Amino acid sequence: MKEKPLTSISGYGVLFMAVVCLLLAGGAVAIQFSIILAVLFLFVSIVLFIGITVINPNEAMVCTLFGEYAGTMRQGGLRWVNPLYSKTRISLRARNLNGQTIKVNDKMGNPIEIAAVVVWQVTDTAKALFDVDNYVNFVQIQSEAAVRFLTSSHSYDNMEDEHEAVTLRDNTGQINKFLEQELDERLGQAGVQVMEARISHLAYAPEIAGAMLQRQQATAVVSARKQIVEGAVGMVEMALARLAEKDVVQLDEERKAAMVSNLLVVLCGEKSVSPVVNAGTLYN
Repeated sequence: MKEKPLTSISGYGVLFMAVVCLLLAGGAVAIQFSIILAVLFLFVSIVLFIGITVINPNEAMVCTLFGEYAGTMRQGGLRWVNPLYSKTRISLRARNLNGQTIKVNDKMGNPIEIAAVVVWQVTDTAKALFDVDNYVNFVQIQSEAAVRFLTSSHSYDNMEDEHEAVTLRDNTGQINKFLEQELDERLGQAGVQVMEARISHLAYAPEIAGAMLQRQQATAVVSARKQIVEGAVGMVEMALARLAEKDVVQLDEERKAAMVSNLLVVLCGEKSVSPVVNAGTLYN
């Protein structure tokens, strides 16, 4: 089923003719000219009035004739069509779907809470009315199904799967594109176009949120420590190189090891260190 345009005529001239026929019918009755003629004028007036319809901006009128799809009128204003048509209004305006927060397992099996906002509109009125039972409910159900499918196909982050290129938390732009593509495929059969789709809520489920927070904190601490150690090693290398270049002091391997140990303690320690003055030698 595909939408096809339905030709209609302006309703203003038809409305004028309907009013004239109604007046003629009343005049014929008033002057007792002819009852048959009065009934005929009244019948024509009623037929003309029934065929008149008003179509608002961004609205369409789907017409059927004895169960057969006749076409869709998209012209706005006062229009007139066959009075035998059954007419159904359908909005062409953009609509928002604020999806409910649902609990889904991600690719690694972690339960997470996720919700999405979808902006959609009807582009094919015939498909929307005749190919699905209720296109509004169809959009809601398929949107939730698309969010579930997207979540189960990607990890929340790359802590467990370091090779994951796209994650729900870190790649929101690509995830939103994937969601739009999935919704377009699912809603195309209902004559609905997805204008925008975005993840509006994303979090770990309450039962694992505390454990995952501790894990993220531990990962952050390890990453920070790694950078600190790399910087400290670089500073130690620079210090030894400068001492050897300036020939300030001659250090054997044992003294170098002691110096490296002291510098790493000072540079990598969380608290400030207290210096200890050695009045003797390294060996006494």
